[in-house]
Amino acid sequence: MEIRRYEKRDLSQIIDLFYETVHTVNRKDYSQEQVNTWASSDERGSKFNTWGDSLAQNTTFVALDDRRIVGFSDLSSRGLIDRLYIHHEYQRIGIASALLNEIELAAHRIKLKKLRTEASITAKPFFERKGFQVITKQIINKNGITMPNYLMVKTLQ
Repeated sequence: MEIRRYEKRDLSQIIDLFYETVHTVNRKDYSQEQVNTWASSDERGSKFNTWGDSLAQNTTFVALDDRRIVGFSDLSSRGLIDRLYIHHEYQRIGIASALLNEIELAAHRIKLKKLRTEASITAKPFFERKGFQVITKQIINKNGITMPNYLMVKTLQ
């Protein structure tokens, strides 16, 4: 496995990975209606613009198995881990940990004091194992569908 910085040519694979992950991995903790709203096929086209811009602006890493993107994560300049997704066939083999390690190294380079994320029910135990603490449970409302997640913070050494 290789981890490298995001390149524009990665965007299509990243969007595919996001949709597949939400509809498979997150389906165990969220209803079909919730995952359909979270990763709506109606928004797929617009993600090429919105995500393309934010992934390029943020510090973004991708994990590759050969040339296949199997995970990605990004960090804003304000310390938000906006996205961390691992392909459903590559769960629990250390890819999320490796990506988070790169994110934390990047955070140290830009002298951030803490990291924060809005973790899904599915991702919450991972972030807790990595030293993040729950600040509050949130209820997100998207198009009239509610979904819980957790605002979590980690203070950096």
